[in-house]
Amino acid sequence: MRTVHAADLLRLTLDDPPRAGLAVVVAGDRVEAVVPTAELPGAHPGVRVRRWAGTLGPALVHDGPLPPAPTPRERVHALFRLGVAAVLDEHVTDPALRSAANRNEVAVLAATRPPALVPGGRADLAVFDPDGSCRATVVAGRLVHRRA
Repeated sequence: MRTVHAADLLRLTLDDPPRAGLAVVVAGDRVEAVVPTAELPGAHPGVRVRRWAGTLGPALVHDGPLPPAPTPRERVHALFRLGVAAVLDEHVTDPALRSAANRNEVAVLAATRPPALVPGGRADLAVFDPDGSCRATVVAGRLVHRRA
């Protein structure tokens, strides 16, 4: 299923200045395209559109130990509340924690990489408020966190 994520502002990388008027088209677990929001009704009829307040951009890579929580599943979900979709391999050595990360499609990386939204790339997105708090996280095209 295709979904369009549109927000007040969009950045393609964490260093990219936020721009208005753009949206991300997601097909399955991949970014299909970044398009002007004005083109959405005609170019993508019938597609689900999720509109977010805040700045949409690539989900983060967590480069430290996972947040403490009672269970591995809750530790992974704590990452989603931060806008994270990837962790470093060295921080998920516990088999139960690695299993929870895999079940939730968290990318486990050998080394850190700068997150970016690119057509054909994995659809790991996050929406942040001006204060830096995470409003929503999408991991491999699936909405895994949404703050009310």
